[in-house]
Amino acid sequence: MPLDLSRSEIIYKECPLDGNCDWTPLYESTHADFKLPIQLCKTCGLQAQFPRPEPESLYTEEYYTGKEGFTYRDERETEKFDRYVWFARLKNISKFRSSGNFLDIGCSFGGFLQAAKEMGFVPFGVEISPYSAKIAKERGFTVWQGQFLDADLPENFFDVITLIEVIEHLENPKLVFDKLSRILRPGGLLLIQTANFEGWQAIEAGSKYHYYLPGHVYYYSEKNLRKILANRSFGRQITYLGVDFPLSAKLLKSRGSFVSWKDYWKWFRIALYHWKSKISKKGRPLTSSMVHYAIKK
Repeated sequence: MPLDLSRSEIIYKECPLDGNCDWTPLYESTHADFKLPIQLCKTCGLQAQFPRPEPESLYTEEYYTGKEGFTYRDERETEKFDRYVWFARLKNISKFRSSGNFLDIGCSFGGFLQAAKEMGFVPFGVEISPYSAKIAKERGFTVWQGQFLDADLPENFFDVITLIEVIEHLENPKLVFDKLSRILRPGGLLLIQTANFEGWQAIEAGSKYHYYLPGHVYYYSEKNLRKILANRSFGRQITYLGVDFPLSAKLLKSRGSFVSWKDYWKWFRIALYHWKSKISKKGRPLTSSMVHYAIKK
């Protein structure tokens, strides 16, 4: 049965592609009993949670300190270990842009911004949570607190923009991608890490897929993400299956959650997933992890 247009006019207007959407109910998610209403656009393959909650109701202090069922791990407790991944990622970013204004959207407590500063970038952040934004500001960073679309950001100003597990949280992707293009300088780098819904991991999990969470409102694939960005003057695009940094950094980061020597057995699982993410079957990657780089013309 087609999605009721009168009820879903919002997601029709938010289309980041050509506007010829054909939204229809896909299923109710079954991961962790959240029972989220997932819609599918049969035109482009984009998925969306709709109806959806108000963002401000989700990103509370409890969310940022690991006390929600769909929680964010408190990075302050593991920053020492997270820095392995942050610096490995920044090393790769530096192959494209090695200096300039650096914007991290969803900057949380500012750990990644600190690493970017140490690498020679000028750091800025956007953060929806008043709680974590306040702490990032106290660390000396310029942070716009609130939703990304409401932030008064200068145009053609940033040399690097990162959205690490953030793009899926943002409503109205049409306006989001338009704004990303406006605020990034020509030749600037946009980095997006999110799930690839063309990957076998997502396809085979179906309604049980772990990425269906209350705060995730849009779900992308490599194919539609490339088209979205190409339509907004992004030329060169590179997709890293899995992540854009070596396995060694991921293993070192994982030590932040270890409580005994037995936890080192997790390295086998982490390594297996890392190498599986580099393999494709029938033109689709085995896993659903991806990091997408795009250079603005």
